[in-house]
Amino acid sequence: MILGASRLLLALVLSTASSLAQDMPLMVVLGIGQDGGVPQLGSEDHPAWDDPDLRQTATSLALVDPKSGQRWLFEATPDIRQQMRLLHTIAPAERSPGIAGIFLTHAHMGHYTGLLFLGHESLGAQSVPVFTMPRMATFLASNGPWDQLVRYRNIQLRVMEACRPIRLTETLTVTPFLVPHRPEYSEVVGYRIAGPRHSVLFIPDIDSWEQWDRQGHRLEDELAQVDRAWLDGTFYADGEIPGRDMSTFPHPRISETMNRLADLPRSERGKLHFIHLNHTNPALRLDSKEAQAILESGFGLARTGDRFGL
Repeated sequence: MILGASRLLLALVLSTASSLAQDMPLMVVLGIGQDGGVPQLGSEDHPAWDDPDLRQTATSLALVDPKSGQRWLFEATPDIRQQMRLLHTIAPAERSPGIAGIFLTHAHMGHYTGLLFLGHESLGAQSVPVFTMPRMATFLASNGPWDQLVRYRNIQLRVMEACRPIRLTETLTVTPFLVPHRPEYSEVVGYRIAGPRHSVLFIPDIDSWEQWDRQGHRLEDELAQVDRAWLDGTFYADGEIPGRDMSTFPHPRISETMNRLADLPRSERGKLHFIHLNHTNPALRLDSKEAQAILESGFGLARTGDRFGL
């Protein structure tokens, strides 16, 4: 979010505060946009240039544990400065950056390039743990400018294994799992984040649910095991990008995901909140017919500032 929407965000934070136990770990949505944010570079006619309340930062979540005083980021986006400021308004830290770790999904622009702001030219952070899969760790350690972050010990790489839980505290675990999506420089993962009462699923990018089926992960079964799921909602439907062959953008369309899950009970559909929306996605506007179709069908749309207790 940006300054033009700060009052709306503050009202959201205050309105949800009373519904969460004071010591309950919580997930916070820090951004909902596709990698390039909203509006994107070159989209000169996008209404968000003139209306700050329509702007969105790239997709990111935070995990906050009031009991231990720790905070973790999921994704280091190009908008990490604004997102860390937002996190500070919700869960202040005594020291900057006040991050116990950063979990990365993959090496596409909107998911890891914010690491640069931890470096020598900016914050000059010290040994921030960055959790990655093996190829991603090799990529960061072997290529500039990322290798400088490692050499200067701004970050400390922590290599994960697929489907092996990482215990953060006595009551919090994070489990990475592989998903099919363009792996040019790294593996691509989603996360299951479990707390003392609830668990959530985070998959911002995936090529298709059918490919995931073939890898032994059925979306319906995975949804049944969690209480909230933030899933890839990059595009609402084909034809969204004029003049472009959208078959070259492998993402499950929101309309397709809704059709697949239409027969689930409303309680199951309500767990799913679409995230990672492209700047062309009409569902970004809650007054659009597409957004209304999503909500009327029992699904949800992630909004910056949303909180969910674990």
